[in-house]
Amino acid sequence: MPLNTALSIETSATIHGNLGTAQLVEHALANGEGKLAASGPLVVETGSHTGRSAKDKFIVRDAETEDTIWWGKTNVSMTPEHFANLKEDFFKAVGKQDTLYVADLFGGSQPEYRVSVRVINELAWHNLFIRTLLVRPTEAELAKFTPEYTIIDLPSFQADPERHGSRSETIVAVNFTEKLVLIGGTRYAGEMKKSVFGILNYLLPPRKVMPMHCSANIGPDGKTAVFFGLSGTGKTTLSADASRTLIGDDEHGWSDTAVFNFEGGCYAKMIRLSEEAEPEIYNTTRRFGTVLENVVMDPDTRALDLDDNALAENTRGAYPLEAIPNTSADNMGPVPSNVIMLTADAFGVLPPISRMTPDQAMYHFLSGYTAKVAGTEIGVTEPEATFSTCFGAPFMPRHPSVYGNLLKERIAKGGVSCWLVNTGWTGGKYGTGSRMPIKATRALLNAALDGSLNDAEFRKDPNFGFDVPVAVNGVDSSILDPRSTWADKDEYDRTAQKLVKLFVDNFAQFEDHVDEGVRKAAPSAA
Repeated sequence: MPLNTALSIETSATIHGNLGTAQLVEHALANGEGKLAASGPLVVETGSHTGRSAKDKFIVRDAETEDTIWWGKTNVSMTPEHFANLKEDFFKAVGKQDTLYVADLFGGSQPEYRVSVRVINELAWHNLFIRTLLVRPTEAELAKFTPEYTIIDLPSFQADPERHGSRSETIVAVNFTEKLVLIGGTRYAGEMKKSVFGILNYLLPPRKVMPMHCSANIGPDGKTAVFFGLSGTGKTTLSADASRTLIGDDEHGWSDTAVFNFEGGCYAKMIRLSEEAEPEIYNTTRRFGTVLENVVMDPDTRALDLDDNALAENTRGAYPLEAIPNTSADNMGPVPSNVIMLTADAFGVLPPISRMTPDQAMYHFLSGYTAKVAGTEIGVTEPEATFSTCFGAPFMPRHPSVYGNLLKERIAKGGVSCWLVNTGWTGGKYGTGSRMPIKATRALLNAALDGSLNDAEFRKDPNFGFDVPVAVNGVDSSILDPRSTWADKDEYDRTAQKLVKLFVDNFAQFEDHVDEGVRKAAPSAA
């Protein structure tokens, strides 16, 4: 198959087009790219890049993007001249490859809103990864497949900051005019998946489709729930519930008729994965076709050690959706009845669940809050707030208000219930308190999703103003009031006001882009 006739790339490489899972695993093993674990998965290492290189991503600034991209620290510009140099050198590098792997795939499961993508890889396991993560066309669709966008992924390519306008030897360059993405200098496969997400986040809003960094599933009652949340908040874990039908774990669109998965697979954190707490995801580590990144494996027995972070804290597993029991056959579901926003509040201030108005939902969507431990030095226990607008700022090329207003419109149109769920700390901040019990989180979620929580008695949170249940069946009532779980109530009050101020200061950048109702949804400083 040709790489892409529109791009005029010349190469003498042997091209393997649209290989299946078993073939790509065989190629990866033959190439020395990874090893098979005793339980079946392909185990690979990504080297120095164990996560995204956010500071090495650029968007070409030209007539197409000048007034449509939200330029700044997240969306950094590249000149057309620098991109032209980069493309020239990339094509030369492609021409020197002995072997290339090509996959024709879709981003998006709803046919009228999907984008066709051709991905060109130098590594077989990268091709297997992206084939697992995106939507795989049928044979009939492949026969007439025409790529709209092309991604070229060359981990061996080293960018030249002076010639290419890059920051380092690593580069992720997106050209919306030429519909071309060039990824070099990194073996972290997640860059490809997030590049497609960024493309859809750019293309869909003008079509009034809401792109979302969220997981989604369907209850026994046929109602859809979407779960927004940053990494580490439980987005994948909480959506993989055996009692509910999984639509997807990370990226979705919300159209007039459906919630549809952008992907055909899942990309889950593996570090310290618990068979008891997360059995569905745990079982994917025991199947052929799963790709495990930076998971430690015994060289002799090939047994996995999911608790070992010697190679990376961000160990990951890529597996097809069908590896999870009870998944949606067409990767779609009805429009949502419930929107869940997840946060791992390391300050220990937020209740485990709260009910929000549409204005509050937009406020917290634009805030995109979670918290993490400030550092890894011994004795450093102070949490650090993270605000990632729309729960996915690195992947949102347009202004956040575009996505925020779309969400508010969708919530109002569908009479959607909105909930904020804290999977973080209770009984004190990180270092003093303990992590919220996952069984309690699941019980509270189930009560929200089956509608029974609406019949509970609620109180107003004095800091954030949303409704908090006083008692829920099957849940220790003491954890529902965070202040009551702290031994030092004055310290709770001081910490709560600190968090309120962090919210208010962060939201100042959006105040001119939202209406009065959303501005009034802000938390209150004492």
